[in-house]
Amino acid sequence: MTEGRVAAGPRRRRRPTKQGVVLSEELIVETALRLMREHGAGALTARRLGAALGADPSALYRYFRGTDDLALAVADELIGRSFAGWRPAGDWRADLRDLGRRMYEGYLAHPQAAALATYRVTGRRHEARAIEAILGVLLGAGFPGREAVRFYHLFVDQALSHAAMDAASAALPREAREAERRVWEETYSGLPAATHPNMAAMAGLLRAEMRNSCYPHALEVFLDAAAACLAGVRRG
Repeated sequence: MTEGRVAAGPRRRRRPTKQGVVLSEELIVETALRLMREHGAGALTARRLGAALGADPSALYRYFRGTDDLALAVADELIGRSFAGWRPAGDWRADLRDLGRRMYEGYLAHPQAAALATYRVTGRRHEARAIEAILGVLLGAGFPGREAVRFYHLFVDQALSHAAMDAASAALPREAREAERRVWEETYSGLPAATHPNMAAMAGLLRAEMRNSCYPHALEVFLDAAAACLAGVRRG
């Protein structure tokens, strides 16, 4: 990340569009999120954005170098929304749990955009603030530098990988989601014990478990591992 990229401010169009609005980076990003929510990630094109904004598609290049640059801005906006209003409570486990859930739920609220956002490094202000906040929680808890960075990496990648997988599932057509549900509830639950004894024995538990995301449990496993590491550091 470069300092100029993080600190870059909004640029504005001097004349209103055909719809009477003044273009801004914030308006374009908000419109991009709406288009992806309605039409999927494939809607992120200059032509579609221009039509939705009532502006010539070439006007978008005054604000973004291209659609990839816009995708980074969308990713950074999702991070900003996830962290909006967050304040550390002073309990590192509670703070990380809150941040993890915010990140996960923030991406899941925009599943189509999450497909483009979860694996990107934006180099923008919201991401920089998020990195600073998470490292602050870990360092404040007493993790040494190397462990703080390692657990930062684990924490973020865990939240984003679960968000990406669950967002991809949520973005499927309803028929596809229903078909997957039936696989667990009918196909796998109906396998005979003679050929699949373990699945037959666990059929009821599998049906209940596979309805939901395992991220909340995975987050607690991460926190337990981090606490064990911190306890070892303190004993040492």
